[in-house]
Amino acid sequence: MRIRVMTADDAGAVSRLRRETYSYSVMSPAYLRHQMSTRSPAERHLGLVAEDGDQVVGMGTAGLNIWTSEPGQSEVAIQVHPSYRRQGIGGALAERLHGHLSEVGALRIRTFATPLGLRFADGLGYEPSREMHYSGLDPRVLPEQPAVPDGIRIATMDTLDPRQIFVADTIATLDEPSDSPMDSVDYDEWLKEIWESPASDKALSVAALAGDEVACFTTVVADGDRAWSDMTGSVPAYRGRGLAKLVKSVALRRCARAGITGAFTSNDDANLPMLAINNWLGYRRIETQTSLLRTL
Repeated sequence: MRIRVMTADDAGAVSRLRRETYSYSVMSPAYLRHQMSTRSPAERHLGLVAEDGDQVVGMGTAGLNIWTSEPGQSEVAIQVHPSYRRQGIGGALAERLHGHLSEVGALRIRTFATPLGLRFADGLGYEPSREMHYSGLDPRVLPEQPAVPDGIRIATMDTLDPRQIFVADTIATLDEPSDSPMDSVDYDEWLKEIWESPASDKALSVAALAGDEVACFTTVVADGDRAWSDMTGSVPAYRGRGLAKLVKSVALRRCARAGITGAFTSNDDANLPMLAINNWLGYRRIETQTSLLRTL
């Protein structure tokens, strides 16, 4: 077993590992390669893979969160193939990633753990903060699509200017439940990382517009026959009009017509309005992960 720095050539193996570890996770090789090539140097990002021979059996990433105004916030993610757990791989990855974050000035680390991983995280000094629910549905089986309200038009994102989506995204994200506010998003970084991602399917992503203003939107990341609802947000002035239910309903129908048979999403336990919308659409819970924090 050896641990080494992740490269773009590992994208296919890491994508397979993620799918085998979390069946509800949608992360294509193209998406991973894009992430590696567009990360801001300010993130001080480190990616590692654990190999058994020439097989990638574990991976870990760590970096600073540069989209929040809170100083020193960072993220760690560790995944080990189920067949290789309890062999010290996760601990070895964590030791190197934590050491890296200490060197680059991180003050607090956030990570996520499944119920099976909570004891491991507790042993590393993490404390639970929030719960995130992962759920999925078959987009070919949906309730009747809501009517489009007067003064609203529906458009796919491939017909819009990215600045329109950026404005709505950064406004809608401000009050989304989280451990750190996403209140310091740079447009150029957002453009490279989010808008230009090859996994972001703008023909499946949908927005509701009032005039030229994006009132509500949902973005879809696709990988073969699976799709991930990356972000659904409503500008506060337009909430309470059923627009999130509408755009998700339209987008999922477009997914079904594109041959997608599994659509997945995640929601913070405190985001009751979006949980209600997803329940209405037919999403059923697959797993709950816990957000955990550790102070360095």
